[in-house]
Amino acid sequence: MSKEQTPQCSPTRKVGAWASVRTKAGHWYAARLAASVRAAVFGVITLGCSETRDLGSTSPHGLLPVDERNPVVLANDNVYDNWQGEYAMLLASSGGPKLAGIIVNTSPPWPTIDDNVKGWRGLVLAARSSGLRDIPDPITSIGDRLVRPASGQIADTTPNRSEGAQFIVDASRQLSLPYRPLVVVTGGRLTDVADAFLIDPTVTDRVVVVSSLGSATDTGGSMAAPNGEMDPWADAIVAARFRFVQVSAFYDQLSDVPSSRVSELPNNPFGAWIAAKQPKIWSDANAADQVAIMAVSIPSFTVTVQRVSASTAGPRAAAGPDLVTGPEGNAWLVSQCSSAEASDRFWRVLLDPATYRP
Repeated sequence: MSKEQTPQCSPTRKVGAWASVRTKAGHWYAARLAASVRAAVFGVITLGCSETRDLGSTSPHGLLPVDERNPVVLANDNVYDNWQGEYAMLLASSGGPKLAGIIVNTSPPWPTIDDNVKGWRGLVLAARSSGLRDIPDPITSIGDRLVRPASGQIADTTPNRSEGAQFIVDASRQLSLPYRPLVVVTGGRLTDVADAFLIDPTVTDRVVVVSSLGSATDTGGSMAAPNGEMDPWADAIVAARFRFVQVSAFYDQLSDVPSSRVSELPNNPFGAWIAAKQPKIWSDANAADQVAIMAVSIPSFTVTVQRVSASTAGPRAAAGPDLVTGPEGNAWLVSQCSSAEASDRFWRVLLDPATYRP
């Protein structure tokens, strides 16, 4: 997708009504996984039990079916090409979504799982060492892209049963509430999410997927590059079975931490991490995977949304299915956003001493 075709963020916010989300409402995995989920459960249940279930508390904020009150699991490949992880951790420390898990996988640009996990561990260490709270350990997830079966039927797909997929299933069972589902925020291929469905089809009752992916088109959207080309059959499964939000509104992420502001970074390991990472950030706007976590965390970030559903034509060789506009669609397409407020929030939290507790 050329840069001219990339939907850009706008400082202007449009206001509109949006349909509320349809809601529906053990398994031993591993000691490390269980500990991570239990820790997240404690924090999220504490928040959830304090809410009254009237219309004001359960209706989503903003234009999407989820908001900053939903627990979040990140799923991505490498940590160095964008600011997704940093945004998620800072927002979680300032009234944003509780960060329930970090799934690390691979992609064509980032094929080495050990390098990818090492990078995320470095970010987690810097965040914890600086006093950021409730930052989970990254989970290594190994799974090849899914293969469309000869029958073309989703149910006949052979699952990977990856670590990331099992974590999504387990975390959703423990963290999801009927009116507050778990959100899986992706910045790469959708393999682990689709694999979770193949392991347990009821996971779709408990999970909403929000992905930095694809582009907007005249008729809706395309599950193509960025990220949509990496596993077209997984795209098709997610678009057909999950409540799915495709965020196809990108921006110049070099403006998040420009060289002129590096000297302002906090004097702690988290600030040092950002300073060291800043020269490595990709100049390609389509690499800005943080748009997905922004869309969940900051209601005013999302400006333009339409309801869509997967085309019956199915996926193509190098892309998932097209998303066709229609009022009854099970998916939402974000085609315009406002990055200015998100960047301002990022810096306010980053520079606030209260963010970093002993």
